[in-house]
Amino acid sequence: MKTIGIFYGSSTGTTEGIAKRIAEKLGVEDKDIHDVSSASPTDVTPYEVLLLGCSTWGAGDLQDDWDSYLGKLKDVDLNGKIVALFGCGDSASFSDTFCDAIGTIYSGLQNTGCKFVGAVDASGYSFDSSTACVDGTFVGLPLDEMNEDDQTEGRIDQWLASIKKEGVE
Repeated sequence: MKTIGIFYGSSTGTTEGIAKRIAEKLGVEDKDIHDVSSASPTDVTPYEVLLLGCSTWGAGDLQDDWDSYLGKLKDVDLNGKIVALFGCGDSASFSDTFCDAIGTIYSGLQNTGCKFVGAVDASGYSFDSSTACVDGTFVGLPLDEMNEDDQTEGRIDQWLASIKKEGVE
């Protein structure tokens, strides 16, 4: 089994809760779950697989801790690492920037040598626009705990099944 590290930024605890639920389903130990507010970018080094979680704030902004962490993470050697993204957003109040943070992290890490997995079909979501959505597919797992929390469990399970097929385990 590949070594998995989960890195998240969470202001209200929602993304942290999602990160812990994902960890439990994958059997990832607590020591391998990192809050980017206190993590060093080099903490990603021992992991073969990185699951990166971030919520979207305001008009498509990264969660505060990710704002500084992403710039530093770009300088780390991610060559050959498998990366899967997940994030939380509000598709009702911010339907034109829904889960943009996932798109921001994706764009920021595109030239680092990592391999992205875990794209999600956007057809089951209600939103107007997202930088995380390319040609009808999200570059990671978008979740809306405010308006569609009844779908979170199924979406996580479906995403995890998908990333396992793409080499996460």
